Amino acid sequence: VDRGFPRSPRGVVKIARALVALVTFLCFAASRSHGAYTALAVMEAVITALFLLLYALKLDRRMSWLFWPLADIFNSVVAALFLLVVCLFAVIVKTNNGTLAGGVFGLVLLVLCVVDAVLLSQKISLGPRGRNAPAK
Repeated sequence: VDRGFPRSPRGVVKIARALVALVTFLCFAASRSHGAYTALAVMEAVITALFLLLYALKLDRRMSWLFWPLADIFNSVVAALFLLVVCLFAVIVKTNNGTLAGGVFGLVLLVLCVVDAVLLSQKISLGPRGRNAPAK
């Protein structure tokens, strides 16, 4: 287990994403909100936890058949788009206080998704990786 990853900026953002997604789910579930709200929050919590485990256990290095950082960026961008639509709708409609709180936490989660995508995009470079590539 990589004990350094959870303390890295990317690890902290992943942990924060999982926790905020869990809080968002709890708000939506407690308020008996629409199923789409709770499903989105659960999916985000589970997928983020799986990526967290992937990086913490260094499985991304063992399973090199997929470029995991790019898949992670794709996940973050798609999640941010879904969260934008669903959580803005939850805040605007505000069926009850639980739905409003879930929508607000969902918007915080959206910001964390964008931060995660930016951190990941700074980490990867799509240039050549041969001997002539610049050293970093």
